[in-house]
Amino acid sequence: MARDTLANIINSLRNADMNRKGTIRVPCTNITKNIIKILLREGFIENARKHRESEKYFCVLKLRHRKGLQKPRLNLKRISRPGLRIYSNYQRIPRILGGMGIVILSTSRGIITDREARLEGIGGELLCYIW
Repeated sequence: MARDTLANIINSLRNADMNRKGTIRVPCTNITKNIIKILLREGFIENARKHRESEKYFCVLKLRHRKGLQKPRLNLKRISRPGLRIYSNYQRIPRILGGMGIVILSTSRGIITDREARLEGIGGELLCYIW
């Protein structure tokens, strides 16, 4: 497992979607739990549960797939990384596909989506794009 938990969950989701895997298992951290809540609320994953294995906790995610779809459905792009942090105020948060995709931000009020950040009028670190 990588030390960068956000990159770990993004790559796990991307690989599982490309290979049409039904479930994935990622280490359960606070950042991971908050991102999973957002993905559940936005409808990118079907459900999630916490699993304990030899004193370590893992989150087991069930992905949502469309039948008969040839291309991967889930597109993710990492923006801010440990070597280069990208910050934005609420007015300059990018709109993905004209508002169809979401941007996940880390703010002073927790990890939220771009819509919530615009409503609350706060900016933060751009973590990733999902469309």
